[in-house]
This record gives sequence, structure tokens and C-alpha cells, in this order.
Amino acid sequence: MSIPLVDLGAQQREIDAEVGPALRAVFESTAFVGGPQVAAFEAEYARYLGVSSCVGVANGTDALELALRAVGVGPGDEVVLPANTFIATAEAVLRAGATPVLVDVDPAHLLLDPALAPAAVTDRTAAIVPVHLFGQPAPVELLAPLAAAVGAVIVEDAAQAQGARRHGTAAGALGAVAATSFYPGKNLGAAGDAGAVTTNDPDIAQRVRLLGAHGSAVKYRHDAVGFNSRLDTIQAVVLSAKLRRLERWNEQRRAAAQRYGELLAGVDHVAAPTTAPGNLDVWHLYVVRVPERDRVLAALHAAGIGAGVHYPVPLHLTGALASLGHGPGDFPVAEAAAGEILSLPLHPHVEPAQQDRVVEVLDKALRDL
Repeated sequence: MSIPLVDLGAQQREIDAEVGPALRAVFESTAFVGGPQVAAFEAEYARYLGVSSCVGVANGTDALELALRAVGVGPGDEVVLPANTFIATAEAVLRAGATPVLVDVDPAHLLLDPALAPAAVTDRTAAIVPVHLFGQPAPVELLAPLAAAVGAVIVEDAAQAQGARRHGTAAGALGAVAATSFYPGKNLGAAGDAGAVTTNDPDIAQRVRLLGAHGSAVKYRHDAVGFNSRLDTIQAVVLSAKLRRLERWNEQRRAAAQRYGELLAGVDHVAAPTTAPGNLDVWHLYVVRVPERDRVLAALHAAGIGAGVHYPVPLHLTGALASLGHGPGDFPVAEAAAGEILSLPLHPHVEPAQQDRVVEVLDKALRDL
């Protein structure tokens, strides 16, 4: 039995009857850039999150850079973010001209630790970027007072949390502005690269739209130096179809996560993830922690199970960020997790028999250590 980490084919088959005719209409109209479907999706996603504005962009990294730049982050500024995240979070800060300042994560959920954040802020801190990793909303309300005290802005990295909620508020609506990615494997994924910025501040939304269109609100009049980052019409069509199914798909993810938890309760040497109080997680990834992770991963792969690791190297030990001057031991929780975390197959269409097989192989691999 071959078991994929994600199953995009199953999603595509579910939406094909709706998307096929809609895509043909796009090709017939030739409105490939800025077609009416883009504005329709932006409005739909804004309503879904409960925010006033959504601006579609080309990808999630652009979305985060545009969000940072729209709130005034630039050269000379510092931006606080967790050491345990995908490199794009730090890349966006650097592309905006600012300096990433890393903070270790909490051992239970591997999210930016609010208790450690105060030591990272200075008079140069312009933004704090909580990352809603693995589909878990970060405790933004615990970071907001710190941000306010130093005049910083909360900019959410919501790339892995479409549909997640904290104390009833959607991830993507918890800070001043949020960035998300619609990379195909996300809970809400496009048929290619895509992203969006969401906010309740119309001025921020207008600034994002301006910067993502070469700094131009009127054709051939450029009021700022921007770049080209737009959500294309084809992606908007796919995203609208998937958005209509997102709540059900997330419920299916939660059911699969609960079943994994029940199955893993009888497996020694594995730490299963838990949901933080106040969270409605959406399980973009189901991440367990195991000893001798690489040997366990190899055993799963040998059995045809598409497990993964998100992420094997914390930011401070990544070669591309060597200029930050960190070394081993600087962020011990993130470092320890990087050697233990293992993402098990979980998606809306994962079958109980597949989960049984995953846990069976995992249990055997751990017994054989």
C-alpha cells in the first residue's frame, strides 16, 4: 500500500466538474490577469475570515513581504519571528530590507514562545511575526501587548492555517495584517503558486495592492517602487471552488487527527501533537516526535509511506541565514525538535485503513530501534 503525505489528485477529482467549465470560460474570455474571478475570490475569502480586505498576490512569500512593507517595515528595522518556521518567513523580512530577530519556540506546540519574546525586542523592533505553524494558531493575544509597548505591528504568517481559529477569531484576522500562501499542498491550495494578504485596515490593503502592481494605482503612473505580484484568474477559479469545500475538508482533517491520536495512544516512544486551549486547529500537518527520527523516516519510506519532515534545520542553523551570527545551542527547543519531528500522512481524503497502516509501520520501526 502506497500512502502519500498529501493527495492532491483526490481534491482535483472532487472539484473537476465545477472547475472545468469555469476554466474554459476564462480561456474563452482571455481575462487571464485581473479577471472578475479574482475580485470574486478576494471578496469570498475576506468574508470567510471575517476581515474587510483580501488582496490576492502571486505567492505566500510575496504576501508576507508586501504585508511587512505595507506597514512600513524597511531598512534599519528589526522583525521578531520564531526560529522554527520555513525559511520564507525570514526571507520576506530580508527582502523588505529589515533584519530577522529569532526567538525560540515553546516545547509543546513549537510556536513562537511569548515568554521569550520580550528579550528579543529593541527600539528598532517594527514588527512581530507569529507563525501559525502546522495549522495551529499562535497565541497572538499574548504578543499584542508587547508589540503595542514598543510600537511594533503584529504581522501574521498564516500560510499553514486557512480556516484555523483562536478564541473564535480566524487566523488571518488576529493581527494588523496577515499573509497566507495558497501553494497546492496547503489546506486551501491553488493549481500553482498563489497567495494573499488579509487585513481590516483599508490603508494597508490599498498599500499592498499598490506595491504589488509596480507601485501603480493608475496605469503608467507609479507612486512607489513596487514589483509585480498578482493572483491570476486561473488560480482564483480553483481557489473559489476549493474554498466552498474548505470547512468540510478541515473537519475531515480534524477527524483524521483525532483518529491518529487514538491509534498512537498505544505506541511507545512517540509524542503525538495536542491542541492548545482556545485553538481550533486545521492540521495542515500532523507532526509527531520520535527518537532516531531519520531511521524511523527511512522505515516508513521503505514501506511506501510518504512521511516528511517540516523542518529538518532550524532557521539559525540554515546556511542562507549565517549572517545573523547564530550557532548551535542558541535556540535549544527548536534544535531538539528539528531532530525529532516527523509529519505523518494527513489530508482530507486519508482513509482509516491508510492510517492503520501508517501506525503499524511506525510502531514496528520504533520497536526495532
